[in-house]
Amino acid sequence: MSARNTCQPRCQPRCQPRTQAFIGFSLMAFMLATRFHHFGDALHLPDASWALFFLAGFYLSPAWLLGLMLEAVAIDVAAVGWMGVSGYCLTPAYAGLQLAHLALWAGGRLSSRQTGANAAAVARMAGLALGATALAFVISNASFYWFGGRVADTSLAQFARTFVDYGPRFLSSTLIYLLLAALAHGLAVNLAGGRGAGLTGAR
Repeated sequence: MSARNTCQPRCQPRCQPRTQAFIGFSLMAFMLATRFHHFGDALHLPDASWALFFLAGFYLSPAWLLGLMLEAVAIDVAAVGWMGVSGYCLTPAYAGLQLAHLALWAGGRLSSRQTGANAAAVARMAGLALGATALAFVISNASFYWFGGRVADTSLAQFARTFVDYGPRFLSSTLIYLLLAALAHGLAVNLAGGRGAGLTGAR
């Protein structure tokens, strides 16, 4: 199979347009299905947006990033404007959330450049996933706390407390989604019999 038709991690040609479209629209559909519920409940899955931005960086060309960002904003606006969701988080610091999305996308991009299926490569990708998720939380949390205008008396101690209150849930839900995606990726590659590893990261 020619390099043009695959997504090898080293030479990094892009996936075929149909593959890019399938993955891209699947990520967008999953965002639409989950973004309304941050932590989930008995009837709804937790918000998968952070994992989806990471996966977009891993699999898709940069052209998809803007589309996903616009979709995220559109969903948030629709949720607040027409679905009765609280607008508490829509503040001037909302732009910081887009920087968090960018950090996740960049983490996925860097992860796509890791080659091999050995323990060291897997550990590097896992470290990038954890690091990108943690950085995204720091960016979004700090932006909201310090610049959102919702906290009257700010302090470093109270800010640190928000990491304990919210950090584990954001990190765990994102990393669980990424783990499931990694398992699906491995299954797809095995089913393909190693013929070009067609779902390997695309730059």
